[in-house]
Amino acid sequence: MVVRRTAALAGAAALALSVSALVPAQAAPEAVSTPPAVAGQATAGQAAGDVTPRGEVTLDIEYQVQETSYWCGPAATRIALSAKGISRSQADLAAELGTHTGGTDHISQVTTVLNNHIGGYTTTEMPNDPPTQEEKDLLWNNIVGAIDGGEAVVANIVAPPGNQPPGYPSDQTIYHYFTVTGYNDVDGTVQIADPASFGGNQIYWLTFDQLASLIPPKGYSS
Repeated sequence: MVVRRTAALAGAAALALSVSALVPAQAAPEAVSTPPAVAGQATAGQAAGDVTPRGEVTLDIEYQVQETSYWCGPAATRIALSAKGISRSQADLAAELGTHTGGTDHISQVTTVLNNHIGGYTTTEMPNDPPTQEEKDLLWNNIVGAIDGGEAVVANIVAPPGNQPPGYPSDQTIYHYFTVTGYNDVDGTVQIADPASFGGNQIYWLTFDQLASLIPPKGYSS
């Protein structure tokens, strides 16, 4: 289920539940959406009058905290499946993903499992750190296309000290999976459903630029 709100109603509720352990561990949109860095301006190939911001668009999902310190991959995958009304246990998904005590090795494993249950997902690598503008534009358009189609995006991230989502341990580099469940093309933000629940931060908003900086050199499934 896709929930749309105008910019005036943009925002997200943060749920309050904390977990102490964590893994240290492309459908095209109907029209090309303006990347957040230039929201309100035309992208290449667009006339300025063709840019029509949608505001806040989010998915209806079932959130769960990851059940072990190394099940962020299964938990993020479970959240993505829930956007399509599919319910699987984290344990079943861990087995299907091939997750071990060191985590889930590669984002392509997530793509395979999402395709087993939904179909249409592809893996996109982001090897450049910082990412190129082309990589950022593709990420934004893939997020918009997925969310508008009722599907979540799963991202494999690397969050070092100094560039972390809220609540992350600031003295560690965190290797992690979380789920992108919404976007706002007015203020250039994305909604994250984060199974780690660091500091009780479960569903929150990041700037798109920060998300794009967290994914390299990993990738995402959309």
